[in-house]
Amino acid sequence: MKFPRRSGILLHPTSLPGPFGIGDLGEPAYRFVDFLAEAGQTYWQILPLGPTGYGDSPYQTHSAFAGNPMLISLRRLAETDHLAESDLTNAPDFPVERVNFGPVNRFKESLLEQAFATFQAEATSEERNRFEAFCTENGYWLDDFALFMALKSAHNLEPWPTWEPGLIHREPDTLDRWRERLGDGIAYRKYQQWQFFEQWSALKEYANEREVRIIGDIPIFVSMDSADAWANPRLFHFDEELKPIVVSGVPPDYFSETGQLWGHPLYRWDVMREEAYGWWIDRFRTVFTRADLARIDHFRGFYNFWAVPAEAETAVKGRWERGPGADFFRTVTDALGEMAIIAEDLGDFDEASRAGVNALQEAFGYPGMKVLQFAFNSGPENEFLPHNFDADWVVYTGTHDNDTGKGWYETQASEDERDYARKYIGCSGTDIAWDLIRVAWRSRADTAITVAQNLLSLGHEARMNTPGTIGAPNWCWRLSPDSLDHSIAQRLLELTGVYGRLR
Repeated sequence: MKFPRRSGILLHPTSLPGPFGIGDLGEPAYRFVDFLAEAGQTYWQILPLGPTGYGDSPYQTHSAFAGNPMLISLRRLAETDHLAESDLTNAPDFPVERVNFGPVNRFKESLLEQAFATFQAEATSEERNRFEAFCTENGYWLDDFALFMALKSAHNLEPWPTWEPGLIHREPDTLDRWRERLGDGIAYRKYQQWQFFEQWSALKEYANEREVRIIGDIPIFVSMDSADAWANPRLFHFDEELKPIVVSGVPPDYFSETGQLWGHPLYRWDVMREEAYGWWIDRFRTVFTRADLARIDHFRGFYNFWAVPAEAETAVKGRWERGPGADFFRTVTDALGEMAIIAEDLGDFDEASRAGVNALQEAFGYPGMKVLQFAFNSGPENEFLPHNFDADWVVYTGTHDNDTGKGWYETQASEDERDYARKYIGCSGTDIAWDLIRVAWRSRADTAITVAQNLLSLGHEARMNTPGTIGAPNWCWRLSPDSLDHSIAQRLLELTGVYGRLR
């Protein structure tokens, strides 16, 4: 697919401002869309929207299909009378610059439970019909997910491999007994998902009406402690006790000397192929009802992936295995039509693997990624320098896995890198975040993306994630209220017009 010459901003909804400790799908999200429209931006790129688990990472979620209920706007629930305005007046004094996930989750969970109780008691027939229609339309993933989350609650949030054998192995009589016991809890999780997607759909419609398109994110792998793994064990490399045999990771690279041990269970691609990739087709179909484009995280895994023995303590002793390749994308494209996909193709490659991934991208027209922070460490032949790539790419000043532009320049880059960057860009380095934006915007790449932190010239303290580490401050950063103002929008609009990226 040919992408037009456009640009956009990467900002996960949790990073939006707001009074309840975490960004949500309420008014600040709409104001961010307004900012994008004023600044002439076409894209709002987000991270995965799923319900997060251990470590609060959007790349470790309890479902590849569900939404994160912590993103539900409590004010929107009050506007629909599922909460009273008085329910919102006793919120704790949450920090505005960071998400403190534990207290936030407990606070919001209590109010979501209250909203569900109100819905059960007072919902109109029209609301009940909409809810039932949502449950029916999404039953292919929602039924298992709602049961899974109700079971986790009943088991003190313990991972599903620690449950009783009848639940681990999904014995029908055991499942029926628990469904009857947890009826209200199952309905509550379905209500959460209904509210999330009602709010998300309204926000996406608002964005699209203003010619802002959403770039979603598809992690190639799913978490072990997920409804997906629990409900579909045949699709994963599990032993007879449903314990993983091999797990995901990447070998040592520029992020880590021991590689990254992600720990996701790996797919049995042979079984998925026999089932005509039905689970994946459902997944892509779902994503493209919620986003206009989608970035596939770790795209190379469809060509080859690093398989690490499940008992390993690091990712060093893994091996490369072949992915499903072109057969997979042909099958999905035949079912769904052409898809607007960005292939995250970063990392260290041997020559054969690089050629294989390139061929896969080219066969289906999926642009790869160029990250400017990787461009200044090896001279003029560096593949990430703009003069070395053409239009069929997405150029990033940095991603959620990189430091901010200023943070990279001040704390990550060597003096040689800083010197080369200044010479290449033709700058002093005093406004490096915007200098990087300018380089990205004027490059030949059809699509240019920067993180919101760079618009504010924020430093290392505003980094979103450091790969290979778990927990705070990862995923915690938030925008300050009203920080993205008219002057910043006008500055970005000017650059966007100068370099021919206006909508």
